[in-house]
Amino acid sequence: MEDKMVQRILDNPKYQQLRRKRSSFGWWLTAAMMIVYYGFILLVAFNKEWLSQRLGEGVMTVGIPVGFGVILFTIVITAIYVRRANSEFDDLSHAIITEVHK
Repeated sequence: MEDKMVQRILDNPKYQQLRRKRSSFGWWLTAAMMIVYYGFILLVAFNKEWLSQRLGEGVMTVGIPVGFGVILFTIVITAIYVRRANSEFDDLSHAIITEVHK
């Protein structure tokens, strides 16, 4: 019975749509994260002078808010994924479950 259920899920067009959308969205977010993260690493490697410039009279340099921005970006894209997963992806999953159990 399990094999038949699995095959019904795999054959469902909404399952194919879910896989395609989730995979595509995941790759876009991965690319964005890699650009931001490796961009920061490249700045550290090749433009230390710019990152080490002081902001004002204190001890804070340009690198600190830029690094903090990388962390914030990670949180934001995670929130974007969770929001889409909890709406669009969950709706498709529930539709697949409903159709398979008919």
